Amino acid sequence: MQQTLILGATGAVGGVLARRLRADGQSVILAGRRQDALDSLSKELDCPTVAFDARTPGSITTAIETAHRDHGGLTGIVCAIGSILLKPAHRTSDEEWDDTIELNLTAAFRTVRAAAAKVRSNASVVLVSSAAARLGMANHEAIAAAKAGIEGLTRAAAASYASRNLRINAVAPGLVDSTMAEPITKNEMVLKASTAMHALGRIGTPEDVASAIAWLVSPESSWVTGQVLGVDGGLGSVLSRRR
Repeated sequence: MQQTLILGATGAVGGVLARRLRADGQSVILAGRRQDALDSLSKELDCPTVAFDARTPGSITTAIETAHRDHGGLTGIVCAIGSILLKPAHRTSDEEWDDTIELNLTAAFRTVRAAAAKVRSNASVVLVSSAAARLGMANHEAIAAAKAGIEGLTRAAAASYASRNLRINAVAPGLVDSTMAEPITKNEMVLKASTAMHALGRIGTPEDVASAIAWLVSPESSWVTGQVLGVDGGLGSVLSRRR
């Protein structure tokens, strides 16, 4: 049976992904920082939980090791952890930079490292990048750097562990309607401008991203590794004519 650990399961994408995988009859282990939210989702989906805090060294490793050991072996690990910081470099503090790198790039690296050490083989690891990693966007310096690092990590790790059939891929969303994105989506003028940048004429939904991740952790993508899949309405690769 397919068995997937979702790190960040109580976030917008993580929650939708958990529901989708469960609806498909898969086994899911939910991991998150907020125990109350984890308990609520666990009760809804009848899934085991693992508590962790991405900011605590060793926490991701422990979560992956525990899930793999206690639930019969993992076939998928999704790192749906992240943050958004929209500031130009000259207004970004060292603390904001460090936090952005830690919650995005460092969390992704720790996920890959733990997966390679504990899961060893025959599994799919999915990381989350952003269209901002491939498209120069004002006020995205810190988050773009962190997400670009994730894309480099994805390709290098895929090469390192291909011989074990441990697949490493990433999705790179555009703007997604979520709590994390509310500084953009709650501002009508900013949202209108952001929407116009997406060639397909709308921002994304958590379902859009979860659908791509579900495919990447499934056997249907068994010949796919080292890829960064843009799930972005064309933002990262297509010049929009809607402005």
